[in-house]
Amino acid sequence: MIDILIDDPQWQEVPLADLAERAMAETLRHLGVPPDPVSVSLLACDDARIAELNGAFRDKPGPTNVLSWPTEDLAAEVAGKSPLMPTPDFHGSMALGDVAIAYETCAREAREFGKSLDDHVTHLLVHGILHLFGYDHIRDPDATLMQGLETEILGKLGLDDPYRS
Repeated sequence: MIDILIDDPQWQEVPLADLAERAMAETLRHLGVPPDPVSVSLLACDDARIAELNGAFRDKPGPTNVLSWPTEDLAAEVAGKSPLMPTPDFHGSMALGDVAIAYETCAREAREFGKSLDDHVTHLLVHGILHLFGYDHIRDPDATLMQGLETEILGKLGLDDPYRS
């Protein structure tokens, strides 16, 4: 389901595999997608590596918390509407894409937001997985839809709404 590459040893202090499996399972359940054919690759890196990726793929210098590269462009054409659902390949598999998450940025944000690192990482994993499904937050109606889904999914995981202080 989730193939994890730990590129920064700081991630060893986080139960990343468990957090990723929970985030993925609840996101799929919430979206009504069966988990069996779905796969995602996760890179657990540091700020330097994610800054390279952010610059190379988004022309944005500097680190960010999470990046996603969906296999398919599923984005809705109409703002605020749900994206298309991914289609399985001829083997019945659905490789959704890749997610990268940066330790230092996540740890700093968790401290700033007064959240546990595990809770913040779970939120960012849900956020990244939703991006793989074509959800985005560039247009305001899309952001409202995506944030609502994140809040609902995290609530099912017993976590607080990340958009309320």
